[in-house]
Amino acid sequence: MISPLATPHKVGRLLIAPALQAGAFDSHGADCPFPFRHDGRYFMTYVGFDGQGYRTGLASSPDLLEWKKEGLLLDRGPAGSATEFNIALTNILRDNALYGSGELRQIDGRFVASWHAYPTSGYEIGAAVIGLAYSRDLKHWELTEPVLRAEDGAEWERGGLYKSWLMEHAGTFYLFYNAKNLTDSAWIEQTGVATSTDLKTWTRHPGNPLLPVGPAGAFDDLFASDPCVFRLDDGRWVMFYFGNSSDGHAREGAAISDDLLHWRKCDQILVEVGAPGSVDSRHAHKPGIIARDGRLYHFYCAVAPATGERGGNVTVGEYRGISLAHG
Repeated sequence: MISPLATPHKVGRLLIAPALQAGAFDSHGADCPFPFRHDGRYFMTYVGFDGQGYRTGLASSPDLLEWKKEGLLLDRGPAGSATEFNIALTNILRDNALYGSGELRQIDGRFVASWHAYPTSGYEIGAAVIGLAYSRDLKHWELTEPVLRAEDGAEWERGGLYKSWLMEHAGTFYLFYNAKNLTDSAWIEQTGVATSTDLKTWTRHPGNPLLPVGPAGAFDDLFASDPCVFRLDDGRWVMFYFGNSSDGHAREGAAISDDLLHWRKCDQILVEVGAPGSVDSRHAHKPGIIARDGRLYHFYCAVAPATGERGGNVTVGEYRGISLAHG
């Protein structure tokens, strides 16, 4: 079950690093990779933190190994909007096959993306909402009003919503997302889903959370977060996600489903934290998956303690960027 998902080879470096320059949208960190293929090229959206909130950038690559930052893709909105302080685009509707091309899909001539945003300035402060965005050229985006709000959900998600994953199967759109139960420091994060047939009216599944936290001591006993869902060659589905553990580290894992609603966790860590001194010695989490020539590329957010030797004019408490493990 686990072998098609394995990516044992780490590149051991950051492919996209924080700018560490005041004024850059990713001055303090680069997070939440979403790789895709479009017009014969590889691209990646990623979320930058500038000390005030999230903004979304774009990078490009000829081979999935060397990446060039292309600049800001989606900026914060006007005063009073849901995106006044944050806009974190986390995926664009693409083909479902895990070992497919990674090409984007269009609905009625437009690309469709999902995003989340927190209601105030700071690092993930307040209960975030989830919305959609539409574009005809991947450059200019029209945002909807939020389609999911924490206060409309069950107790497990009342503390706020996080990263979402939008996909379509058999005429139904699925919006997977993780959420927290509380706003204080003792929260847990779990993953659920809402469905729609028109991208406008969304219904939360009554069985949420579909992917709960694990038992004490499990790699996901605090968080089961950041879902990315794909179709396997045998017709089943795989959800890549990260688990945050009470041991202080986050790692990548996966779960399998026959129907997108009932999930069985795999018993193997896909991307483990690295040794002291490595780029992912603290966390290896937040999956971004794509395949090329039959090989799986598992991008993730690598976090290590800050050493103060990185240069630039921004001081950070941890060094957060995007790295890669591959098959």
